[in-house]
Amino acid sequence: MTDIIETAISKLNERLSHGRFKASARFEISDEGTIYVDEQGACRSDCSADVTLQANAQTFHSLLVGKLNPLGAVLSGKLRVNGDTHVAMELAKALQG
Repeated sequence: MTDIIETAISKLNERLSHGRFKASARFEISDEGTIYVDEQGACRSDCSADVTLQANAQTFHSLLVGKLNPLGAVLSGKLRVNGDTHVAMELAKALQG
């Protein structure tokens, strides 16, 4: 596992620890790997999900630490969303705390 994936899984599990996200999402991070998130938490997996979010490692890190707004990332083409956009919005709310 890369440090980026390990760190991301840890941060996602911290932010989603209270079961605030009731769907499933998959983060595809270019040249790093795939993270699956559901109400149980985050793990390294490429299971199918309600929504798939695709970004490079820098964009994903910026989203995770709050330096990049998810909507801005989508509109600028840095983040691609495939699947249920409502689920993507719910995930963004859950990650904000």
